[in-house]
Amino acid sequence: MFNRTFLLVIVAAVFAGLGLLAAERWLSRDGGSELPAFEAMTPFPTPRPLPAFELQSSDGPVTHDTLRGRWTVVFIGFVSCPDICPTTLTDLGRAQKAWEALPEPQRPRVLFVSIDPERDTPELIAGYARHFHPATLSATQPDPAALEAFTSSLSLVYRKVPLGETYTMDHSGSMVVLDPEVRVAGVIRPRMPEGASPGSGAIATIDPQAVARDLARLASAGAAS
Repeated sequence: MFNRTFLLVIVAAVFAGLGLLAAERWLSRDGGSELPAFEAMTPFPTPRPLPAFELQSSDGPVTHDTLRGRWTVVFIGFVSCPDICPTTLTDLGRAQKAWEALPEPQRPRVLFVSIDPERDTPELIAGYARHFHPATLSATQPDPAALEAFTSSLSLVYRKVPLGETYTMDHSGSMVVLDPEVRVAGVIRPRMPEGASPGSGAIATIDPQAVARDLARLASAGAAS
């Protein structure tokens, strides 16, 4: 548990540093303009194109074309994850419930990507992800090199950790936001409960309503432009 918590704290710190650096550069470039006020998402001033990728889902390949046209929140994990994944997907499911009020073409999406293709088949992942919300997209990539290339392009990390006769997976707890052109546009970082410390066993969480408001705002702004 210590190793997992320590890894996630380091990843969160890296994302925080990147977000603050990007904000400083944006403010400097625009002569003191203020960044939009987001509650849960840290936006990147210049969205970063995502290299070509192909994931496998129970409904077929997931590529740029699959995601193009809507805002997408990407979260990586695995089906047998004991804590972070079900907690995060539950919260994202609540955000998706709030998005149901938006017109279907504007509705943001959630993509859950399993980083454990050895155990998680596309069919298994689909059933797991849809348990939290029926509209959740899910996929994996059986080729380890291709899977790592995809997650690295999102600045997300994972590793296999031996656990007796089996194993578990350590992975980033942050979520990446892709814009309708499938570019990396921002990050959503879960927060530890107030007063919790690394190694305490506490789980970092997101505010589903804040996530819902941030993405709904982006989706509505895009529709109006």
